[in-house]
Amino acid sequence: MTENLTQAQRIVGSKSKKREKDDFYPTPPAATEALLSVEKFSGAIWEPACGDGAISEVLKRHGHDVYSTDLVFRGYGTSGIDFLIGYHSHVANIITNPPYKLAVPFIEKSLACTTEKTAMLLRLNFLEGKARRKMFESTPLARIHVFSERVQFARDGKDIGRGGGGLIAFAWFVWEHGYSGKPTVDWI
Repeated sequence: MTENLTQAQRIVGSKSKKREKDDFYPTPPAATEALLSVEKFSGAIWEPACGDGAISEVLKRHGHDVYSTDLVFRGYGTSGIDFLIGYHSHVANIITNPPYKLAVPFIEKSLACTTEKTAMLLRLNFLEGKARRKMFESTPLARIHVFSERVQFARDGKDIGRGGGGLIAFAWFVWEHGYSGKPTVDWI
């Protein structure tokens, strides 16, 4: 039980000393595959928090043109790019698993940079909160794809040595330019 509590504290951002630096939790390939099974993307895709390339590599295997950047070099993409402060021209789509504490600024910047879709892998409880509600109501959030099984993330790119699912519920949140109305919720 203590191991589960410690793992949960690392993921949700408690003051645990074991929290990964820069929120580096590589996305399991199955999570990106699940997104691609329910969403179609046309045009180039930017992965602005590419880490070790986990999302980018799945997208490339599916034939997408992917531009991969990150602030920190983890052996993949172009490093030293601070997505939140740099000037960037428009791209059709952004797909990323952003640092959770910076999720709202990532969403805002992504919507300003894209012409088609923005997809963010976020905790399901990201739906909570008055400030986020205002953000959701003023942006074209189209779909929320909730994982039926918990997603298990590796720590610092390394297998955490546990079987089974993770401890936190996650979903893909998809914004689509031109969409109006309430978002739909589905399960993947």
